[in-house]
Amino acid sequence: MKIDLLYELQMPKPWDGPNAEAEMFWESMAQIELADQVGFDTIWCVEHHFQTEYAHSSAPEVFLAAVSQRTQNIRIGHGVVLLPYPFNHPIRVAERIATLDILSRGRVEFGTGRSGLHEQGGFEIPSDESRAMWQEALSIIPKMWATDSFSHDGHYFKIPERNVIPKPVQRPHPPIWLACTSPDSWNIAAQNRIGALGLTLMLSVEEMQAHVDRYREAQKGGTPAGAKPNDQARIFTIAHCAETDRKAMEQGGGEAALWYLDFILNKLLKLEIAQAESGGAKPYTQFIERYSVLKGHAGQGLSPEAFDREDMIITGDPDTCIRKIERYAEAGVDGILCLMQAGRIQHPDIMRSIELFGKHVVPHFKAKEQKAQAAASAG
Repeated sequence: MKIDLLYELQMPKPWDGPNAEAEMFWESMAQIELADQVGFDTIWCVEHHFQTEYAHSSAPEVFLAAVSQRTQNIRIGHGVVLLPYPFNHPIRVAERIATLDILSRGRVEFGTGRSGLHEQGGFEIPSDESRAMWQEALSIIPKMWATDSFSHDGHYFKIPERNVIPKPVQRPHPPIWLACTSPDSWNIAAQNRIGALGLTLMLSVEEMQAHVDRYREAQKGGTPAGAKPNDQARIFTIAHCAETDRKAMEQGGGEAALWYLDFILNKLLKLEIAQAESGGAKPYTQFIERYSVLKGHAGQGLSPEAFDREDMIITGDPDTCIRKIERYAEAGVDGILCLMQAGRIQHPDIMRSIELFGKHVVPHFKAKEQKAQAAASAG
């Protein structure tokens, strides 16, 4: 079980002065430096556009390059790069990921996705073609890394013979992932034999296990998009650790989940509905249609305690956080992406949460991994 950090770079209003955004970036950098020191496995940073408050991470390639120079061991998760064009041309993606892999000395995880209507519309991307664009880009980026003579004559991309440089340090290429917010995307990840990055906030542990089980089964008939398959399933959720369960909730661990959902329901979903006549991907509409927890939130309401009770969020003292994560390990999940810089949780409390994870939670799961590896070697 890998213990990771995930960043949306969130900053709910009201903002504390004109420098609030810049301060949030530098606080996040300090948190990541600490996570590197205490043994977290990977730091992931999303790519989102036009989502004020919810995600100010519109240039993760710049942010992660800075991270690579301020850390030594933690892996660098570009989670995710939006592959439909003109978000990003596949040549530029291949160049940037390879450069980041060099600067991080081979620590990059290459996550992919396609976003939804509001973001796609800002870049004039035809939403109903975004999945096909993603698939074509995914199929050619690993080939750019594998050869000094690459060309492609596809539906969306026509590339004359060129040598796309530089090449990544990791060979044949960094691990490849897909952001999975629906059953369809879990299946697509499995078909392409790439890792799945799922979302627990709206699913019970049992529902998540069903996704993972279907993903594992579908992998058997999949064809690797790259030269090396990635068969891991990691999930992300809001996580906050304090000295007691009560303190973790009082510091905003539960309220952050409500703020997250409220933003989806009252801003992102409304934007999506307003643009729905154009067709294409509707990730937030799918949330409402598929996830029973959101129907409860929209109707009779949902409390922070409900998320906590169902282990949809990892909040509490170290023992409680370990117990919650163990449930996901038993469900077949390979790693947890902890969204700690979430909602209105304060920077000092986030730093303390990272410290407590590093002192208690991370060592617990590393010891289990070492024990399992020793048993496998002995067997």
